[in-house]
Formats: sequence, structure tokens, C-alpha cells
Amino acid sequence: MLKRFLSYYKPHKKLFAADMLASLTVALIGLLYPVITRTMLGTLIPNREYRLIVAGGLSLLALYLIRMGLNYFIQFKGHMMGVEMQMRMRSDMFNHIEKLPFSFFDGHETGKIMSRMTRDLFDMVELAHHGPENIIISSVSIIISFVYLSSINVPLTLIVFSCVPFLVGVSVFTRKRMRTAFKQRNQSEAVINAALESSISGVRVTKSFTNAEKEKEKFSDGLGLFKSANRLAYKAMATFNSSSTFVTDVFNVVVLIAGGLFLYNGKIDFADYSAFIVSINIFLNPVNTLIRFMEQFQNGIAGFERFCEVMDTEPEYSREGAHEVNRLNGDIEFRNVEYGYGDEKDVLHGISLKIGAGKTFALVGPSGGGKTTICHLIPHFYNIREGEILIDGENIENITLESLRRNIGIVQQDIYLFNASVRENILYGKLDASDEEVVEAAKRANIHDFVMTLENGYDTVIGERGIRLSGGQKQRLCLARVFLKNPPILILDEATSALDNTTEILIQQALDDLCVGRTTIVVAHRLSTIKNADEIAVIDNGRIIEQGTHDELMAQKGVYEELYSEQFRE
Repeated sequence: MLKRFLSYYKPHKKLFAADMLASLTVALIGLLYPVITRTMLGTLIPNREYRLIVAGGLSLLALYLIRMGLNYFIQFKGHMMGVEMQMRMRSDMFNHIEKLPFSFFDGHETGKIMSRMTRDLFDMVELAHHGPENIIISSVSIIISFVYLSSINVPLTLIVFSCVPFLVGVSVFTRKRMRTAFKQRNQSEAVINAALESSISGVRVTKSFTNAEKEKEKFSDGLGLFKSANRLAYKAMATFNSSSTFVTDVFNVVVLIAGGLFLYNGKIDFADYSAFIVSINIFLNPVNTLIRFMEQFQNGIAGFERFCEVMDTEPEYSREGAHEVNRLNGDIEFRNVEYGYGDEKDVLHGISLKIGAGKTFALVGPSGGGKTTICHLIPHFYNIREGEILIDGENIENITLESLRRNIGIVQQDIYLFNASVRENILYGKLDASDEEVVEAAKRANIHDFVMTLENGYDTVIGERGIRLSGGQKQRLCLARVFLKNPPILILDEATSALDNTTEILIQQALDDLCVGRTTIVVAHRLSTIKNADEIAVIDNGRIIEQGTHDELMAQKGVYEELYSEQFRE
């Protein structure tokens, strides 16, 4: 893990070295004060060397001006190095998330993923910036101060430094508890972020059902978890800090008593004793810095571990040897396909079916039967357990994911539109399309006339998830995106089931146009919309229980006929 962490310093080696050098210089300048104090008290003042006293003071002032400039460099450039590292980490994490399979998002809430990219990375980069600085500078300061204190009085120095093992013992004893506690705190923050993201996204549903109190209750539960986790974290931190502070206070007591006895017995003079008193604080400052660093270290490591959890999640990838395809014909075949989510019982059982190029194949049946799962397997969103799926006679495992998905267009009931302009949302189907192509796609989706009534036409921003549009307008905008993509294979997953009859008829006209010349897989709840399909399969409990044309299935007097008759009566 350390090697992985250090890899983010590589692009900033020169700046990092300059930052460390500046920090070391600042520390060395700080050590000059007791040296000058000892010289003044022991030599210059008793000998009435006033010019040297003034010169020493002015020299110290000049050094402090230099230290001010170095501190500015450390604070500004050092933090900017941290920002650059954070940007790279966020970029790496975002790029990795984009490669993760559907199964990852099935088990991770959006708010929790966001928390890992924001809070966790911030803690980690704070450690990346201040960690080496604190360790190197504090260690050097402790060593130099030990050497300097020894030059004043070796026995007294050894007595004082005998307290160091106690400080180390306290740090080791409380470190593990702090690490666990801070990790739990970060996890609780992720829960709150997830609840907040969910509540804000669903605020319109909350208001329509007047369930604000329920959302408050859920958020309050998250806050309770957050409070509990913080209680453990701060309790561990309080134990660490209070114990460590006590040990450092003992240093001062030891110096006061031992130094006083040494002075009384004539083993140290007043100037050296005064310099020792001043210098011991210069020793204690880096010690206290290292103590504070332990808290920062626990935060940063906890964040880095959570960062690694995401980064170590296996991304989806094309099988070795998979090749690019251009435009597919659209012959699809399932051969004894078995599939299940995670370790659960299989969702699909021995699915076998053939869909000819340019044909329309409908999937119907009860909710949860496996229809949508079949649709998700065609673009290879999930890996099947057994069997194989072929397109144009070739196993989709042998086709690169990107080229496979370029050939497939999907229109779902729950569509997603970005908080961008109409033009940008349509262009998502083909990023390099011309304005003329965008307009033509909109016309074919029966949305162009509406777009022209908007204040800024195609440049009108439609809001988060297209909130400024009606359900039918959203669906037609999504259709325009697919028209622009122009794929040979089309999947319609209950694309019109949430619309009213009038809107559905309007969109169905666009869908009929879209389906021409394409292999089309339709998942439909309203069976009247698929009666003209070339073939229909009834899916129930992950199995195909009936298959044929509308007339053939009606003649069988089976499940399909029962479902159709029931809807007709309705």
C-alpha cells in the first residue's frame, strides 16, 4: 500500500524536494534561537559586547524574514502539490469507476461513492502533503536538538530523553484503536451522504406523498450513526492526545527538577540552564507535531484504504483476444444461458432463443421474471455463468465491449438526461454529429417542434434529470439520442409503459420508425403494442414458458392468452 501511495509523488518530485528543503531550512532557523540565546547570556552580555548583541539580533531578524518567505512557499506551493495529487487521484478513481461493471453499482449507493471521492481523498491528500514534511522535519529537529542539548549537558539530556520511550508506548497503544474508529467515522459519513443524495433526488416524490417526516427520520438515523462513530473516533483521539500531552508535560517537570538539581550542585551554569530550558521546547515542538501527525495519519490511511477498495474492484474488460467489430447485422442467439446476481440463486435458467437480423422479438411476462436481465446480457453488462450469447454467429465474449455496445441502442422506461442543453443530450448518441444530424434525429423522434418553442431552442438547459420536461418529452429526447446513434440492434425496455395513451401513440410512431431495419428486442407490459412482433416469448421465473407469434400464442390458450385477455377486458 505504501508503494502505491508514494507513486502519486512521482510527477512532483522536484516540487516535493523543494518543499522538503524549505521545511528543513525553516526548522534549522528555528533551532538558532536557543543557540543565540545561550551565546548572549553566557558570553556577549557578561562581556558587554553590545555591537555583537545588536548584530546577532538583526541577523536573527533577517533569518526570520527568510523563514517567512519559505513558509509562504511551503503553504502555497506545498498545498498546490496536494491539489495536483488530489486531482490525479480523483481522475484515476473516476476513470476506474467508469470501467466498473453494472454489478458494482447494484451494491453501492451514489452518495457513498461520492464520499469516497471527496472526503476520503481530501484526508488522504492532507496526509500526502503534510505527512512527509512532519516526519522528516520533526525527525531532523529532534536529532539536532538532541545533539545541541548534549553539547550543553549530556547527563541532563539523557535524563530528559529517557521519557521518549513512554511517549512511543502511548502512541503504539492507542494507534490501532484510532485507525479503526476513524475508518468507522468515514463510513458513517458515507451513509449520510447516500441518504442526503437519495432524499434530494427524490424530493418531488417525497412532497407528492407528503412523506417529509419519513425522510427526516431516515436522515436522523444516519446522523445517529454518524454521532456514534464520531464518539468512538474522538474518544480514541482524546485518549491518545491527553496521554501524549501528559508525557510531554512530564518532560518539562523532569527538566525543571533535574536541571534545578544540576544548577544547585554546580554541574551546569545559569546561561546553559536557561538555554536548556529554551531548547527543550524546541525539542518538544516536533514531538508534539509527530503526535498530531498520528491523528492525521489515521484519517489519511482510513481514506486511502477506502480509496483502494474502489480501485481494487475488478473492472469490466474485454476478453484477451477480443476484436473490434464494425456494424453488426443483428442476428442474436442465446444458447442455454444461466445467470444470477452475485451469489444468489440463478435468475435465468437455460434460456435459448434466436432473433433474426431485422426482426422484432418481444419479451412479456410477470415482473421479476427475467425480461430486463435478458436485455442487459446482450450488451454484455453482466457476465453469464453458463451457456453463450452469439451475435452474427460470434460469441459476444470475443467482441470488445466498446464496439459491441456501439452497435446497440437502449431505450428504457427510466431514462436519464443530463443537466445540460437539449443539443448536448441528443449528441450523447454520437458526439461528433453535426447540427444538421442533431436536428434530423429530433425530427424523427417528434421532438423538434417542441424544442423550437423553447426560449433558447437546442441550447436550452433542461435541468437535472430533465426535470423541466414532461415524461413524454424526456422519452422523445432519449429516442432522438438513439436515432442519432443509429444502431443495428435496438432494445426497448418498457419504453412507453409510464406514459399516457395519447403520448404513447405519438411516441409509438417514432418507435415504429426507429425499429425499421433493426433487430429489435421489446419488453412490453401493454401487450397490444407487441402483437405485430415477429416472435414473442413469455418469461416467468427465469424460463421461457411459451414462444411464438401473437396468433400462435393466442391459439395455445396458455399464459400469454390469459394475460392478453385480461388486459383486453381492462
